[in-house]
Amino acid sequence: MKKLTILSGAGISAESGIKTFRDGDGLWENHNVTDVASPEGWRKDRALVLEFYNQRRRQLHEVQPNDAHKLLAELEKYFDVQIITQNIDDLHERAGSTNILHIHGELFKSCSCNDKSLIYEQKGDINIGDKAEDGAQLRPFIVWFGEDVPLYQTAREIVKESDILLVIGTSLQVYPAAGLIHDIKDDCLLIVINPNETEFGYGQRAVVIKETATQGMKLLFDKLVNLA
Repeated sequence: MKKLTILSGAGISAESGIKTFRDGDGLWENHNVTDVASPEGWRKDRALVLEFYNQRRRQLHEVQPNDAHKLLAELEKYFDVQIITQNIDDLHERAGSTNILHIHGELFKSCSCNDKSLIYEQKGDINIGDKAEDGAQLRPFIVWFGEDVPLYQTAREIVKESDILLVIGTSLQVYPAAGLIHDIKDDCLLIVINPNETEFGYGQRAVVIKETATQGMKLLFDKLVNLA
């Protein structure tokens, strides 16, 4: 079975109604990103950060996977599929995909603010005073700007072994995730679905479909299956 790796970003979740701060203004739900998604923001105002992610978590309970998520899950019938996602939602899981690496963390998990290896399921709110087993305040299990991305090397190894790399819903502007594109082998087929201008430095190598994630997957699905 050919190895198909999918690198997904905010664009695929946006079509399910999850907002992204990558709309050009640097704001996320009217918050400066550094206030709610950085260690500095956490030190400055824990209550603000917790409530911000509590709102995101509540919203996630109300949205559903879209056709792009579902078609990606269908591809497991034809390929050895691995999804590497920059998204913190669980929409890939709910759509039926089974091999998902969340390199930026997961909204439905929490961890100790002193020890990120102490991880807990978190479907409800996190409040000030909610503690991990080490006595430290619980925080969202999210990789914030300025923090290490511990799963990055795992993602690199997956990309290096890929026969096909499908980039969907991301312009690859956030590092180190953006660097994964440079780990593909010489004979790996690179496909990009993104309605915006995308320039990874690969020129003619990439097959580019300038569509939304859902429309792009509808156009691509049968062609991909024929490559299996």
